[in-house]
Amino acid sequence: MRIRVVFCIFSAICILFTGCSPKESGGERVQYEETKKMVVDILKTDEGKKAIQDVMSDEKVKSQMVMDQKVVSSTIEQSMTSDKAKEFWQKAFDDPKFASAYAKGLRQEHESLLKDLMKDPQYRGMLMEVMQDPELQKELRTLIKSKAMRDETKRIMLETMDSPLAQEKIQDILMQAAEQMQSQKKQEGGS
Repeated sequence: MRIRVVFCIFSAICILFTGCSPKESGGERVQYEETKKMVVDILKTDEGKKAIQDVMSDEKVKSQMVMDQKVVSSTIEQSMTSDKAKEFWQKAFDDPKFASAYAKGLRQEHESLLKDLMKDPQYRGMLMEVMQDPELQKELRTLIKSKAMRDETKRIMLETMDSPLAQEKIQDILMQAAEQMQSQKKQEGGS
């Protein structure tokens, strides 16, 4: 059955290619439209889809469809470095939704990269050099002492305190402290 469907698809495609001559008259145009509709209908059926999948999974077909690595690399490089591409990416990253989705999509890879880098002694040494730079330390102190940083810290603390999980944890800590105080009083009173 699949062979018949594949045969029908390829026959229809051949008819499409051979039936389309530059000198089309009205009747030939109708025949072309009917053939085109028939091919599209065949491709939409489950059998047509399955036949295409079978053809596409054939190793011989796959090997013929594989593109040359150099061609792919140069095409990507050209399309990514063109002025149009730069403009597109700049606009795309200005959109907070796109930037967020992009960051979320690469989050796992970034985390893995950072973990690998933290294991690298050379990277860790470079990081320590940067952190010990007096100019960077001065900038960090200035940042930490700024009003904006204090306001942000205050906002985060208040937000955290409003969290039911944080409130439960604080309550547990207070209960443990009260129990410890009671046991200390009993020990002092009992001695």
